[in-house]
Amino acid sequence: MQIVEIGPFLEYFERVRERTRKVIAAVPPERVDWTYKAGKFTCADIVRHLAAIERWMYAENVQRKPSLYAGHGPEIAKGYLDLTTFFESLHAEAMEIFARLTPADLSAQCLTPAGTPITTSKWLRAMVEHEVHHRGQLYVYLGMMGLEGPPIYGLTSEEVRARSAS
Repeated sequence: MQIVEIGPFLEYFERVRERTRKVIAAVPPERVDWTYKAGKFTCADIVRHLAAIERWMYAENVQRKPSLYAGHGPEIAKGYLDLTTFFESLHAEAMEIFARLTPADLSAQCLTPAGTPITTSKWLRAMVEHEVHHRGQLYVYLGMMGLEGPPIYGLTSEEVRARSAS
C-alpha cells in the first residue's frame, strides 16, 4: 500500500482502529488488569501502549520530532473508563497530526526512535502493523481467559468454512 495522500490512509486506519475497539470492548472491565504471567503486559497495558505509542512516538516522528513515549503503566490511566478515554483522546490527537501531512511529508523521511531514516508513509504502515500485532495479543488473552473475541470481519472461521464450497 503506497500512501500518497493522507485522506485514504486515515479512512483505512479508522477501519483498523474500529476492529481494535471491538476487541477492547470484549475485555470485561473487571478483567482489564489480567495477564497470563507476572511481569507481562496486562490487557490494560496493551491498550495504554497502543494509545501512547501512536500519539507520542508515531505522531511525533512523522512531524520529524523525537519520540516522547514514556511507557504504558497504570499511572497513565487506571480503571476501564480512564483507560478507554485515554485510548480515544490520544487517538484523536494523533489523527489531527496525521491529517496535516501533505503528499510531500508522506514521501519525505522521518527518523525512528532507533535513529533509522524511514519514509513517513512506510512509518505509518508500520504503525498499523504494530496495532494489529497487539490486537492479536488481546485475542489470545481473551482466549486464555475463556472468552470469545469478536469475529474480525463479521464471520468466525467456522462460519466461513460452513459457508464455503466443499
